[in-house]
Amino acid sequence: MNAPNDNTAAKGIRGWWLSPPRSGLRRLIIPWEYRHLRAFGLMRIAGGSVAAAGGVICLSYGVYGWTAFFLVIAGLNLAGGSWYIRIDRSVTA
Repeated sequence: MNAPNDNTAAKGIRGWWLSPPRSGLRRLIIPWEYRHLRAFGLMRIAGGSVAAAGGVICLSYGVYGWTAFFLVIAGLNLAGGSWYIRIDRSVTA
C-alpha cells in the first residue's frame, strides 16, 4: 500500500517539452514537430520554394524590398527543412 511511486516522468510544461528526450540544439524543435521531422522538413522545403517563387516574381516587377524579404524567408525555410531532414536521417539510421 505504501510503495513508492514508480512514475518518474517529469510533470508540467518542462516535462512535456523534454519528451521525447533529445540533446543539444534538437531541444529547440517543438516536441510534436520532432516526432514527425520528415513531414515538417518537407513542408518547410515546400514553403521555402513558394517563398522563393514569390521573391522571383517581386524581382521581376522591381520591388526590391519585398524581394529581399521573400528570399530571406525562403533561405531560412530551406535551411530549416534540410536540418530537419538531416536530423531525421541520423535518428532513423
